[in-house]
Amino acid sequence: MSDLKTRVLEDIKTAMKAGEKERVSTLRMLSSEMKQREVVDSVELTDAVVTACVEKMVKQRRDAEKQYRDGGRPELADKEAAEIALLMAYLPQQLTAPELDALIAQAVAETGAAGAKDMGKVMGWIKPKVAGRTDMGALSGLIKAKLG
Repeated sequence: MSDLKTRVLEDIKTAMKAGEKERVSTLRMLSSEMKQREVVDSVELTDAVVTACVEKMVKQRRDAEKQYRDGGRPELADKEAAEIALLMAYLPQQLTAPELDALIAQAVAETGAAGAKDMGKVMGWIKPKVAGRTDMGALSGLIKAKLG
């Protein structure tokens, strides 16, 4: 069993004992996502797979938070933001803007990207190096700006 999966399961038990209902609820959703990935995709849960599950859930919550804010429902948006904060604790340390800029410059140089048509090459090169450490949507925008 992966270390990250073990940590999630232990945190569920701890939160249950402490009576933290919101934390238990969020962690159970994560646990459910991990189990689904394990069964449906027939894969063993490595830390990389668990990280992908967490990234997916963070992305879903960011989208929901934006929709709630746009819809004038700040109380629901705040709930989503709290879940994002809780889930981010299971992701590796996020990259800073200068680190991202350096990686993008290195990716452009190594792939020989000349314009927007080479976006796929750059993303293919950089994605494994930043998995779980940055928002891929924001990264895509930075790469487009650099190539465009």
